[in-house]
Amino acid sequence: MKRRSLLQGTLALAAAAALAAPALAQGSFPNKPVTLVVPFAAGGSTDLVARTIAQAMSETLGQQVLVDNKGGAGGNLGATFVAQAAPDGYTILMGTIATHALSAAIYAKPPFDPVKDFAPIAWLVTVPNVLTVNKDYPAQNVQELIARLKERPGEEVYSSSGNGTPLHLSGELFKSLAGVDMVHVPYQGSGPALVDAVSGAVPINFDNLPSSTEFIRSGALRALAVTTKERAANFPDIPTMEEAGVPGYETNTWNAFFAPAGTPPDVVAILNKAANEAIAKPAVKTRLAEVGATTVGGTPEELAAHVQSEIARWRPVVEASGARIE
Repeated sequence: MKRRSLLQGTLALAAAAALAAPALAQGSFPNKPVTLVVPFAAGGSTDLVARTIAQAMSETLGQQVLVDNKGGAGGNLGATFVAQAAPDGYTILMGTIATHALSAAIYAKPPFDPVKDFAPIAWLVTVPNVLTVNKDYPAQNVQELIARLKERPGEEVYSSSGNGTPLHLSGELFKSLAGVDMVHVPYQGSGPALVDAVSGAVPINFDNLPSSTEFIRSGALRALAVTTKERAANFPDIPTMEEAGVPGYETNTWNAFFAPAGTPPDVVAILNKAANEAIAKPAVKTRLAEVGATTVGGTPEELAAHVQSEIARWRPVVEASGARIE
């Protein structure tokens, strides 16, 4: 009897340990580095914001948050990679308006569903876009640019961080509302596009303000207008596109963290807490403000609602612009 009772007790303990193992494994998250996939090339706005926040998150989590740039297809390559990753919290995405609002409308066959294939973590920042020209470009303001483009329809070129990005859409919306024609040259991120903007190879550029900030301050690029309704706090002298004479014009972008769908809620909660704590740090807020990014924060549920509203807001804008990628 004693032997049977001992055996039953041992089996019961083993069963209890087996049931507790997943909970303990999740409770110890993270016990190794977390990979943060940035779906654009290094040097752009999304990369800059990601690296600033990742460093602060590493301190909070006690594990390194390692940035991995996987640029291409307007952010779709990196986003698809994360959507297909193991849902364990160790691979997350620096999502943008491009991956989670525009892709479904612009691409005829989007490679992922921005709602069903991801678990929202936290909305991080909002960012103005900016229209710039090379310092030697003849146009000194938006109206001079429009006049030049109308004199040379289809001859001028502009760059963006890639097909299907909010910067591509910013350019197409400008063409539509200003009644001009110029050729889009897509790059695999803002970094490469800025290289050619600064050199003058492709002198007109639509970019996120953070990645263009230092080039504007140094005089390598001339900022003609920001694309938001309000002027940027760090560049109060740059007019909005409406103020510059393009009525009805407004675009912007945002960054947020997403995990693959199916990631355990307690893991999402840990990442959400770390993200919110990171963007609340004074040094992080100051650095982001210096480049024009405004911190947001909040819950996964608030980010989910934001994604749904952005998809609804941008679909008619995309259709009206005629931007479509087969």
